Amino acid sequence: MCEKRWSEADIAPVLGRFLRYVQIDTESSPRAPRTQCPSTDCQKDLAQLLAKDLREVGAEQVRQDEYGYVYGMIRANGDKDVPKIGLIAHMDTAPDVSGRGVRPRVVENYPGGDILLNEAAGITMLRKEFPQLDTFLGQDLVVTDGTTLLGADDKAGAAEILQMAQVLRDHPEIPHGEIWIAFTPDEEIGRGVDHFDTAGFPVDFAYTVDGGALGTYSYETFNAYSAAVTISGRSVHPGSAKGRMRSALHIGMEFDRMLPVEQRPAYTAEREGFYHLSSFQGDVEKAVLSYAVRDHDAGRMAEKLAFLERISRYLNDRYGAGTVELKVEEQYRNMAEKIAPMFSIVELIEKSMERQGISPQLIVTRGGTDGSRLSFMGIPCPNICTGVSNGHSRYEFVSVQSMKKITALLIEIVSGFYTNYEEMDL
Repeated sequence: MCEKRWSEADIAPVLGRFLRYVQIDTESSPRAPRTQCPSTDCQKDLAQLLAKDLREVGAEQVRQDEYGYVYGMIRANGDKDVPKIGLIAHMDTAPDVSGRGVRPRVVENYPGGDILLNEAAGITMLRKEFPQLDTFLGQDLVVTDGTTLLGADDKAGAAEILQMAQVLRDHPEIPHGEIWIAFTPDEEIGRGVDHFDTAGFPVDFAYTVDGGALGTYSYETFNAYSAAVTISGRSVHPGSAKGRMRSALHIGMEFDRMLPVEQRPAYTAEREGFYHLSSFQGDVEKAVLSYAVRDHDAGRMAEKLAFLERISRYLNDRYGAGTVELKVEEQYRNMAEKIAPMFSIVELIEKSMERQGISPQLIVTRGGTDGSRLSFMGIPCPNICTGVSNGHSRYEFVSVQSMKKITALLIEIVSGFYTNYEEMDL
């Protein structure tokens, strides 16, 4: 067990860090060309501040590269030769809700019930819609003014990592090995590690600090593919269209109706995969359907992709060759495949939580993280909680007490790993 060598005062500044970070607009844009990184220049504003803060907490080899990634290293302070650990958070916020002009507010000693976010706009976080609020009675909650998201996903993670680094700087008696830190752009649009410098981040494993409620952690994500279905139709004047018109819109609707309704996101949970029709655009002559295809199991994912192919062939047989064009692209894979062989790095999370009095809750991530792709790039990378609730929405909030506990958890992980490395199967 890592003996506690720090005080509440050492971790309390995590709130101030967080409040500074969320007021910097870092909304990423899926509309930007894939070659543009970061997708929005504003992300570099936070990158510069994070690089500055890394230097101030004693990190070495701090750099911000041309793509906006920030890297730094905390030198080991013990004489044990232990594997190097990485900690990663992303800088961007989701484009689902505006991240510009975030005005955070702290609701101290939350008494329960609804939280009025914006009286003028009539925006209230209703307890009946967000019953998890009951678990935060008496805690201090950082909320928005209801016009933007908060950005705790993932600026809470960035603040927690940096506050951990400050505690290690201020308390050199806490033993730890070499720690590498990275902050990435564009995670929310699936591009978070497009230009990640794995060679310049020489760790044996890492953790993304990018999860949800206190105590949750995960090493299993979806396998993820995108599917673009392009329908070519034939436009004819509707007055003389009988037997001649071939509506791309109707064929697109037929394509979607052939997919199992029960495998839509609204009807799935846990390890159940889905087909998600995210957009449908076009006219009589041409229509494009965009799907997100997800499943945790690689075999079931292959079946889903094969079914899309079967539908395409059927409609081409029915309406003529070339009517339906299907383009499928891999986005990321289930990182459990790479993490399972060194499962002790997952067990380290659970044991560290227990030592800090946190109830661990292993969850299945119904999405992906930077760690999903990094795990297949040679850096096994489970995911750790940040304390955020209602991410990607104007009702997003984070508990100050949770952020403090997660800061302490990170200290426990790096120090506990150093102390107990010989007992781990690595």
